[in-house]
Amino acid sequence: MATMKDVARLAGVSTSTVSHVINNNRFVSDGVRNKVMAAVEQLNYAPSALARSLKIKQTRTIGMLVTSSNNPFYAEVVRGVERSCYERGYSLILCNTEEDMARMHRSMETLLQKRVDGLLLMCTENHRPPQDALSRYPSLPIVMMDWSPFAGANDIIQDNSLLGGEMATEYLIACGYRKIACIAGPQDKATAHHRLQGYRNAMRRAGLAILPGYEVHCDFEFEGGVSAMKQLLALAEPPHAVFAGNDAVAVGVYQVLFQAGLRVPQDIAVMGYDDIELAKYLAPPLTTIHQPKDSLGELAVDALINRLQNPEREAQVLVLTPELVVRASVARR
Repeated sequence: MATMKDVARLAGVSTSTVSHVINNNRFVSDGVRNKVMAAVEQLNYAPSALARSLKIKQTRTIGMLVTSSNNPFYAEVVRGVERSCYERGYSLILCNTEEDMARMHRSMETLLQKRVDGLLLMCTENHRPPQDALSRYPSLPIVMMDWSPFAGANDIIQDNSLLGGEMATEYLIACGYRKIACIAGPQDKATAHHRLQGYRNAMRRAGLAILPGYEVHCDFEFEGGVSAMKQLLALAEPPHAVFAGNDAVAVGVYQVLFQAGLRVPQDIAVMGYDDIELAKYLAPPLTTIHQPKDSLGELAVDALINRLQNPEREAQVLVLTPELVVRASVARR
């Protein structure tokens, strides 16, 4: 592999002149520049990204740590992050912990060895790092995405889950449903707690009772929706509509209703949350609350870059606005 010295020798100039030409940081005559570039092309020389990063103390590389999940929401957010990094001239190194704490620590060490400029962290409710897991990396800028399981992040990017929960429930009420259940996520996850609170607020404002057993807690995975919907169907008075805490849960709800010979929305209406790509391909297509996943990734990358440029800036919580997406899983009664 050719080096800068090889280029300088072939072009008949000093290595510093080659550096000035490649980095374009000092005037070099057109004649000398042409000789250097001809030598670069002839030798197929590629400047060392590592050497450059050591000099400017930046690699223009962002690390992303994701805990394991079957929920397509996370894959769609990662796609948005990668696109945003590319558009801003950054590279992304993605690590999946696969629910393994040792692997998480090893991934962190790997990212530090790669000299990433900062870290994006997105963890599921079931697979989260312990509170002191990041204390070993105090100098690394960190942005939490979707929710923060503990304090310590520089910035947090999340959606307005309280508003989203209210919007979902209010739409069901506006369509004529009165017996509405909520399959809520784990209540130590702020977004799940706020969606449940939004459901309660909307029911209270409409003067509707939340019947016993109509609030079911589960994780935010497909299996959680299956077990939760089975509980609701076992009630003496099953609901006429279900607000699922996210679309993965709604997929599990669909499966149980299909197996029970029930139709959506004729027998039970289903409302989701997140608007994953799969939602519009369900039968019938899922009415849901759209969480702007591309904006989530874009804001997270921008917040991290801004943190790198302004390391003393106060921590921020940036909140995205949800939108109702009407499809066919909710009918007017």
